[in-house]
Amino acid sequence: MSMSMSMSTLPSSTFANSNLSLSTSLSSQKLPLFHTLQAKSLPLPFPHLRIQTPPPYLPPPLCKSPEGAEAEAAPPEEDEWLQKLPEKSKPLYSHSLPCIEAWLRNLGFCQNNEDRALWVVHKPDWHAELFLDLTDLYIRYLKSGPGNLEKNMERRFSYALSREDIENAVLGGP
Repeated sequence: MSMSMSMSTLPSSTFANSNLSLSTSLSSQKLPLFHTLQAKSLPLPFPHLRIQTPPPYLPPPLCKSPEGAEAEAAPPEEDEWLQKLPEKSKPLYSHSLPCIEAWLRNLGFCQNNEDRALWVVHKPDWHAELFLDLTDLYIRYLKSGPGNLEKNMERRFSYALSREDIENAVLGGP
């Protein structure tokens, strides 16, 4: 059964009260009821999301290094989010994104300006990148930092772990 209808099959009474006139070429064509879309032309539903693949190394964001930089007071809105942090024993998925961001800044991480899910930290013994993915938190300890890593070392933590457990594991280093 065809999903299209020829205009010539419509009864003339359909257009009795209108000034519509059909040309013979239009009335002999079959017009589709639905426009078919090509799959290639459809955009991805969430093109900005990456699933379980940490990004390649990006240069550190423009933020002051902990060495030689005076400790700056946290902006008032960040203090507000730090005060709203759930208990340390609560799973990380129970934290709001602004709370997680304030927590990471409080730990010394700096957010990358180009990839907002990427955070960088420079500790005296190691440097690392932290990536907030959809289902997990990734940390990549960099061999290019201080210490004696032979290669980049990566760990993955579920958001179901408590903030305290993740903090201890991440700050424990490679």
